[in-house]
Amino acid sequence: MKKRNSMFLWIYIIFSILILCTCARGYIRSNLKEKFQKKMKELPAPNSSTDLMSPITIPGDYVFSLNHKDQIRYYKIHVPKSYTGDKLVPLLFVFHGGGGDMDIQSNEEYYHQISKSEEIGHVVVFPNGYSVYQSGKLATWNAGNCCGEAKKNNSDDIGFVKAILVHIKQSLKIDPKKIFSTGMSNGAMMSYQLACSMTDQFSAITAVAGTDNTVACRPTKPISIFHIHAKNDDKVLFYGGAGSSFTDRTLITDFVSVPKTISKWVEFNGCNPKPNIVLQTDEVKCEEYSECKDGVKVKLCITEDGGHSWPGGKKPSLLLGGRPPTKALIANDVMWDFFNLNKQFR
Repeated sequence: MKKRNSMFLWIYIIFSILILCTCARGYIRSNLKEKFQKKMKELPAPNSSTDLMSPITIPGDYVFSLNHKDQIRYYKIHVPKSYTGDKLVPLLFVFHGGGGDMDIQSNEEYYHQISKSEEIGHVVVFPNGYSVYQSGKLATWNAGNCCGEAKKNNSDDIGFVKAILVHIKQSLKIDPKKIFSTGMSNGAMMSYQLACSMTDQFSAITAVAGTDNTVACRPTKPISIFHIHAKNDDKVLFYGGAGSSFTDRTLITDFVSVPKTISKWVEFNGCNPKPNIVLQTDEVKCEEYSECKDGVKVKLCITEDGGHSWPGGKKPSLLLGGRPPTKALIANDVMWDFFNLNKQFR
């Protein structure tokens, strides 16, 4: 009997210690979360201009803000050195991933968008997603069924993009036939949202590591689609679903698969359902669907490695972990090849 009582006593002690450790971890996590949120709330708002009427005549970087649906929204514009205002130039919208912001996406070290703008001569705009913080940090996009606070608060991000476009068209010489969109992860999903809802304004999109999770998709005309995805993406899974690294499942969705996304746009654009293989190596395979309506194209590049990242880029420090970006292709290069070689944009 004494041995049994002793065993029960030790079980009780161990169980009590486990409860105390669990509570302690919970307290530490809660305390760290509170400190983090306090720090985020103290970050200042971006230094921005509210002058949306004056033309932009000098190359450089600009940050603007506007009041959209009673919230101050931000966006950054880069005008290349080659811009003179004498001729129309292409415009590229670049949308950051969930939890990112315009500063991260415009960081040359990570995504090389600024240097590509200087090489090609196009204007690039980095919109900032919906954020609960005045700094605009930890922002997300309302891309239909995803993501984060933007979806939870039904943020009118389409309206925000429309407002940005009005400003840029008034301020710069933009070629209306060469307005494109791209994005990473949640930003790629936002690009699909625009392909569905602003087809009359955008000529093509390139989506990287993010599938079409729109709720209502009613394009007014065919539109060219280019999708880039790693087979081993551990967040937006290639064959559908969300990776296990997402701790709060309420902030995401059961992501649509890459094959289903491509099939949707091949069908909508009236393309030949049998693709042509335009590139194939041990590391990457690219397929292109042709004979589509109005001369548009649908293209898919699948990399064997790279995880959830921007091919040819570098993961931001806050996203370290998982597989490093693949070097099998450079997303910026193949994206602009797709835009420039498409007959409808010539």
